Amino acid sequence: MPILVLNSGSSSIKYRLFDMAQERTLAAGLVERIGEPLGHLRHEAFDDQGAHKLSESYPIADHRQGLRRVAELLLHPEIGVIADAGEITAVGHRVVHGGERFSQPTRIDAAVRAAIRDLIPLAPLHNPANLQGIEVATELFPQAPQVAVFDTAFHQTLPAVAYRYAIPRRFYDEQGVRVYGFHGISHLYVSKQAARRLGRPPTEVNVITAHLGNGCSITAVRGGQSVDTSMGFTPLAGLIMGTRSGDIDPALVIYLGAALGLSFAEIDRLLNKESGMLGLTGANDLRDIAQRQAAGDAEAALALAMYAYRLKKYIGAYTAVLGRVDALVFTAGVGENAAFVRAQACAGLEGLGIALDAARNAQAPRGQFSEIQAAGSAVKVFVIPTDEEQEIAQQTAAVLEMEG
Repeated sequence: MPILVLNSGSSSIKYRLFDMAQERTLAAGLVERIGEPLGHLRHEAFDDQGAHKLSESYPIADHRQGLRRVAELLLHPEIGVIADAGEITAVGHRVVHGGERFSQPTRIDAAVRAAIRDLIPLAPLHNPANLQGIEVATELFPQAPQVAVFDTAFHQTLPAVAYRYAIPRRFYDEQGVRVYGFHGISHLYVSKQAARRLGRPPTEVNVITAHLGNGCSITAVRGGQSVDTSMGFTPLAGLIMGTRSGDIDPALVIYLGAALGLSFAEIDRLLNKESGMLGLTGANDLRDIAQRQAAGDAEAALALAMYAYRLKKYIGAYTAVLGRVDALVFTAGVGENAAFVRAQACAGLEGLGIALDAARNAQAPRGQFSEIQAAGSAVKVFVIPTDEEQEIAQQTAAVLEMEG
């Protein structure tokens, strides 16, 4: 039962083909720089002999050309993993924004495509690219059901006290202005993994999940459901990120426009592309910033302290929201690999039942599950590698199963 998972960005396609029956990856890769003078494709196929890697560079005009080449490689006479495109039983698509309409994975038809298109104003950088991937995949794999898995869906269980803003109701009723939250596929996946590690069903577990990459968000999960999350109407809110500011005084936007004469487009670029760790230090890679801190750079030290301080505040807030926390989970590139971030974020939280073991934290192996709390810590602290593609594949398979 091969299921192809696609994550179509504005100039990229990330893909992975799963054999669901044997629970293994058959092939995976990335097409990037679509529409630029020189595009790149990296492909891996897996069999009993190991991985077969291929890399190509040439102009890739559009998503259709890129995905057509992916299909050719999946069927390649030497490194192909399927004999016919008809073997693919379904295609699962990551769709960033599902608004309030979609709280579950959904089989795609004309009405669903129209709804995703209607939501473009809420995700102008992402939903159009997601739609492109859906349209091209429908052409190339016409026999396969197409399934949308929405990044916002997991957060549709937020209560109104968490998702409403204290502004006139008409903006919610007429424009849908509310907290939507993002990274939902990742938060759902790692929260389920945490419950499994605790030996309990997700419905009996309260966890805080911290997805820390270039984009960052943190979520309070009660009984398997998201009840609060740091990103808001857009992915700009919440934690300090690589290039995004995270939470700021909303009046700062007014000041930037009225006092400094910045346009909305300039403010948008400033807060989304030029702020966060990049704005504080001139770099957005925490590894580089940590090296500068070790060399005595005071600005780098301050930036890392601010990053961890904001994260710590949210951990404390979500502990209050949940009342009882069974596990704190770190995931994504920074969360999985930056022991110093985990250490700073958890320092001083013993009063909340969170205590790290310094050695276990520092020695946590890359790409593997790790349990890093100290003996006697009331709250388990886990490092869990996220796997959004696997979660999408599982949700896609669930849709097929429900349809019989």
